Amino acid sequence: MSGVVPTAPEKPAEEGENRVEAPDPRPDNPPNYKSHCVQAVPPPASCPGGLPMRFYSPQQPSTFPLYQPTSGIDPIQYQPGKHPMPNQSAPITWMPGPTLMPNCPPGLECLAQLDNIHVLQHFEPLEKVTGFETNNRYDIKNDLDQMVYIVTEDTDDFTRNSYRTLRPFVLRVTDCGGREIMTMQRPFRCTCCCFCCPSARQELEVQCPPGVTIGFVAEHWNLCRAVYSIQNEKKENVLGVRGPCSTYGCGSDSVFEVISLDGVSNIGSIVRKWNGLLSAMGDADHFEIHFPLDLDVKMKAVIFGACFLIDFMYFERPHHNVHQDRSRQ
Repeated sequence: MSGVVPTAPEKPAEEGENRVEAPDPRPDNPPNYKSHCVQAVPPPASCPGGLPMRFYSPQQPSTFPLYQPTSGIDPIQYQPGKHPMPNQSAPITWMPGPTLMPNCPPGLECLAQLDNIHVLQHFEPLEKVTGFETNNRYDIKNDLDQMVYIVTEDTDDFTRNSYRTLRPFVLRVTDCGGREIMTMQRPFRCTCCCFCCPSARQELEVQCPPGVTIGFVAEHWNLCRAVYSIQNEKKENVLGVRGPCSTYGCGSDSVFEVISLDGVSNIGSIVRKWNGLLSAMGDADHFEIHFPLDLDVKMKAVIFGACFLIDFMYFERPHHNVHQDRSRQ
């Protein structure tokens, strides 16, 4: 017994493991968060740069996604529905599509419910700098800034840059579903003849649906102003269009009146709005078309087509003059 060294009694293992640390009496000491920490989930092999934006960790206790930016700067998050993401285009608000209507060509139901539309041409800065003529594009909107149609020119590069404003063209009108509901065709007219010659007068054919002619826009020779006829599919005159004496007014709108055949009643108008510097130097025209709400929808479509013939004849800027001026300097 004398050779045995007394030792302290051993504590049970369970007592040491289950021991609870006494809280620190100091009020300023932060609490212990070790028991609430969740180990971060390593990114999967398919995402070497980190977890994707919509990846949720199965061990994450909260409902918020775990964001791990690849760089030191946090990515900017936009509120849904307010701002487009960097890799997304701006949202387009389309006019609600009405139901099918009797005696209305398919695709013109929206036009039948409107008494005015806005034709907005896209501005092409590269075309202005280089002088290379590109296909024109237009947005058709209502007063609520809702998209009604999209109009795209379909002409080859040689024809556009050789004939410029005199070029024959095909305009394709598409709706919200991308369906081509209307086609406008302008044939080539020789301008070397006398202006009073019928072969030199400009003409536009309107088809709806494509392949079915519903009307024409025919130019009439006049010494002082632009004069057109709105015709039906049989080339019978229904309405007239009378332009101003000068279409190059600076600082004011150019109004083309839609009149009756006797020239007494004013039916509507095609107004080229003045947009300041863009109207003077660039091809970014803004037209506003007015017609009666109860007008035959086919005649509405032909008046709509007359707007583009007027744009090509009077408001397309010939870019070859720019290159000539540079060569002289």
